[in-house]
Amino acid sequence: MAFECPFCNRVLSSRSAYSQHVKRCSENYDSSSSSSSEEIQNEFDIITPEQDDNSEDNRNNEIIYISDDEPMFSSGSNETSDIMQVEIDELPQSMNSLTFEEFASIRYEEPASREPEFETDESKSKSDETETETESESKSDKTEFESDKTDNESDESKESESAEEETETIPKFPNNTYSDLMTLIIQHNLNNKAGNAIIRFFNKHSNLPTSPLPKNIEQGRKLMDRMKLINLLNKEKTNNNRNYNEQYTSNWWARTEKTLPTGSYLLSIILYSDASTTDSLGKNTLHPIFVTLGNIITWRRNKPDVKQLLAYLPIIKAKDDTQKISEEHKNIVRRTFHKSLKFLLSSLYDDNGIELELNNSIFWCFPRISMIISDWPEACTFALTYKSTKSNYPCHFCLVSKEDLSNINLNSNQIEPRSHNNMKLYYKNNTGKNVSIENVRNFFWSVPNINIYAATVPDRMHHLDLGLFQHQLNFTKILINKQCGKSFIDKMNNRVKLIPHYKDLKLFPNGFLHLALLTASEYRSLMKIMIFIVDELYEDSGSPNFIKNNKITEVYLKWNKMYLLSRKENYEESEVTLLQESINEWAKLFIELFKEHSKSELQFPKLHSWVFHICSSIREFGAINGYTTKTDESLHKDYVKKPYKLTNKKEIEKQIMKIIRRKAIITESSSKEIPKTPIALKYSKKLYEFCIQNAEIYIQTRMNDPDLEKEMKLGFEKFLECLDVYLEIYYKNLSEHEKIDMIFHIYGGVTLKFGSIMRATNKFHKKPIFSNIAVEMNADEIFEYTSDNGVCFVQVLLITEIIMNYEEPMHLALVQWYDFKSSIINDKSINNNNK
Repeated sequence: MAFECPFCNRVLSSRSAYSQHVKRCSENYDSSSSSSSEEIQNEFDIITPEQDDNSEDNRNNEIIYISDDEPMFSSGSNETSDIMQVEIDELPQSMNSLTFEEFASIRYEEPASREPEFETDESKSKSDETETETESESKSDKTEFESDKTDNESDESKESESAEEETETIPKFPNNTYSDLMTLIIQHNLNNKAGNAIIRFFNKHSNLPTSPLPKNIEQGRKLMDRMKLINLLNKEKTNNNRNYNEQYTSNWWARTEKTLPTGSYLLSIILYSDASTTDSLGKNTLHPIFVTLGNIITWRRNKPDVKQLLAYLPIIKAKDDTQKISEEHKNIVRRTFHKSLKFLLSSLYDDNGIELELNNSIFWCFPRISMIISDWPEACTFALTYKSTKSNYPCHFCLVSKEDLSNINLNSNQIEPRSHNNMKLYYKNNTGKNVSIENVRNFFWSVPNINIYAATVPDRMHHLDLGLFQHQLNFTKILINKQCGKSFIDKMNNRVKLIPHYKDLKLFPNGFLHLALLTASEYRSLMKIMIFIVDELYEDSGSPNFIKNNKITEVYLKWNKMYLLSRKENYEESEVTLLQESINEWAKLFIELFKEHSKSELQFPKLHSWVFHICSSIREFGAINGYTTKTDESLHKDYVKKPYKLTNKKEIEKQIMKIIRRKAIITESSSKEIPKTPIALKYSKKLYEFCIQNAEIYIQTRMNDPDLEKEMKLGFEKFLECLDVYLEIYYKNLSEHEKIDMIFHIYGGVTLKFGSIMRATNKFHKKPIFSNIAVEMNADEIFEYTSDNGVCFVQVLLITEIIMNYEEPMHLALVQWYDFKSSIINDKSINNNNK
């Protein structure tokens, strides 16, 4: 049996010799895959100097590569003989023209003249020749080894270059065609043979001057091995472009993990605490503290059922108002708070960690408190800093003076962060007043892996929704009233009243000026519409220090940009920088417009905290969505207000704990409900009902109703036209004795699958509403309408259900189409066409 090398066309007589030779040849072939075929053949000539005089012809032969999964030889022979050199001229002339598949299918068989039982003179001479070749080849191998040894420095440089190439980061495929090819190969588990056939087919029929595909599939696989995708990388390998999302991507997590024993896991403890009144009168107060885990992903952790009530912290009541404001009573309250935390949390800090059972597995974990979620006064209680915003150093993050709270041009050298070390030093020296800290020892000073002053993270809801945006809204009203008069404040209020209904948008049918207290949700709704409220509200004046209208609009634009960036779930380092720039832009304009209208000249700790500390909190603990109190506020209803109503107002804490425990038992023991399949359509409020026989008379009567909105009148008018067209088609398919029996229902609204609501009614919360919806067109109809990238926009006029002749009901919406298409310069032209 004979075996031909697929790289240098040498024919070898034994499997072992073939294996050794091919291994050596393939290494040289791989290292020179980017070279031309002529250069590759020259290397083979150097490796095999014993080739005959026809070696020059060999350089012109095509090098055919056979993949590892192809059968290269038969397994029927165990014979081990020497290497046999065969001239290329002795091979079939058609060998050079064979395709890859044809070459791979060749079966090499033993020559007919060879007899293994007898040794003829001819075979003996051939054997001598092969022995000579073997010795020569071994000498050649030795020479190569010695040459490699002498040229060690050059080889090392080449290896370092190749290592650099291998470790080079490739973010994506060179082009879409390359990507599509490798997607096809990987998804369908195609081998190299099939992939190379696809490449040749593409190159043959594409008629491109340069092929966008790799030379072979192996090259494509190697490129994929060098690709670096964000979802496949751990944080240690992406320090040049850090990502901050879940808490495990944060600096605190990385720093704390290094302090734990090998083989253990970090269990991140997140605390949320806030005192709450038990009733609307505010006579009684409870102080619950909740706990959750930073190991749980953010979207799940923000669900109320993932928070666990840890305890109700004791509340020390004073005998009278005099005692309540005394410094002694205040210190007792502070000490009680921190001693309670010590009692609750000290057991977590066992030197040996804890064993956590999860999914039938035991994990060795070390609990560590990562951060505290709270509002500003509660954060000061944890940090034991002065709560008054008029104190010398009101920020619990750093030692910035109150005069610099509105100075956004401070550099890092001017802001000294608070730490356990510097605060303990002031406490021991009884100089805590100099840095606005209470004269009480902080429990967290002895807790490892936490800086309590940085761990009390800024909360977006209290900082922005209920804090800075509220200030911005109030200062806007003050500025406009001062410049233009009260009539323009009323104009603002009237604009708010005219905002149409939209899903998830809070309406203010009576305006918002009369509302003394707004919720965070209502402030977020105002954020969405304030740009339209203040835009072109008043004409500019030439008087000195007059604030132009476009400046007011700009500050709300910058606010929305900043707010949207703060809601991102994932931040790259560049995006954290972008958020910081956006915050600075807004803050600069905010201070420029409203500083003179503020009694304190905008010396707000929340403003300083948001400008200087929110981005460092993202780097330290992950995305802001992971530490917002939006969902935590709802816990007070379930753990304070609702249980309180069920008590007899005696020994409140004990009764509430029993009530909560009983509910937990029921929740744990009750079987989980099987989720129901969403109902496709659910109608609400039937407006009209009529049959086919009196349809025209009924509709004409309704159209004469003076209270009917123009949209519904137009809907009824077009409904009659559409009905006539439909009946003409329907009558053709009826038999002679069959009668039409149709009942029409007109509804005011319908809930679509997965909760979307569509409405068409004269009165919804005392206002007419006819929903605007987007329709994604079918491919065969898209050219019949004016669409915006395949999407058409319509207004719903009628919502109908047609029941007819024992058939399935028909659910139809009569709409009028908007001929809308966004242009390059973002101009919008809208014309109404009724269809």
